Amino acid sequence: MRKKCVSTMILLLMMAGCSSNVANGSQEEGPLPVSQMTTHLSQLSEKKAEYAVNLLHPKTKDILYSFIPTVHENQDEYKKEIAQIADELANSLDQAMVPAKYTGNGQLTEGKSRVILDESKLVGMLLNVRPLDKTLDLPLEVAEPNVTAETVKGVNEVVIGSYKTSFDSSVIGRSQNIFLSANEINQIVLGPGDRFYFNLVVGERTTARGYQKAKEIVNKEFVEGIGGGICQTSSTLYNAVAEAGLEIIELHSHSRSVGYVPAGKDATVSWGGPDFKFMNNKDYPVMIKTIVDKQSGSIEVQILASKLNAAKV
Repeated sequence: MRKKCVSTMILLLMMAGCSSNVANGSQEEGPLPVSQMTTHLSQLSEKKAEYAVNLLHPKTKDILYSFIPTVHENQDEYKKEIAQIADELANSLDQAMVPAKYTGNGQLTEGKSRVILDESKLVGMLLNVRPLDKTLDLPLEVAEPNVTAETVKGVNEVVIGSYKTSFDSSVIGRSQNIFLSANEINQIVLGPGDRFYFNLVVGERTTARGYQKAKEIVNKEFVEGIGGGICQTSSTLYNAVAEAGLEIIELHSHSRSVGYVPAGKDATVSWGGPDFKFMNNKDYPVMIKTIVDKQSGSIEVQILASKLNAAKV
């Protein structure tokens, strides 16, 4: 009787062996239904990583942003999100160079560095971030004013470019605006590679800073505006810079001709709008000098250098 029971059990096991995973020792499950896979992918695409990467200023090591990676199904969309983060960081970090200024006794007032965030490089870094990356240095390009008290010795010895224009001295507001803006750019020193942004150096034109109402050109019409006349300063500067052979970066003309320079030789500027920018492409420092005669009604801009460096031209 016992042999018969054992035989029956063996027979049952043999019959079930072809379909049973337990019999052959396998614990594998069948594939997930499509509906379940879709649900899992959807959940995965919205899942945030359980770690943050602190983005640091490369010099100060201050934390400027905490980036939390996400597992994203749509890589193109994820890249756009990261590009937006890079753009916002650039808007808060980028700054133009404020050049140094010569005090006349051989000393320099300190300028400010030019800072630019390499947005495309940052996007690449964040797309390839790893769990072990707890911190990352932001790819900032920092360029300090390239001048020292030693390198500017004799910088005011020789004129390498100049230009002079006239204005009606009886128009008090315009005369004052030209005088104030010319004073702001006077004795600015640019080392090799240093940049000059007119709006940044001159600053906002407000009554609090002494600027007055005067006529200016807006959409081909003459209108009254605070700071009217400073375009004569920027235009005179432009022609002196061009004569000195410095590199023009940004230049805009008025919507109609002006009387103080020939057609096409003007440089219109406006706070928050058009700007005049140039760079010192020489391998030596240069200095801007302005001479304003409010009585006779004239402004002259000179670009200066040392005798030794001027001889290289």
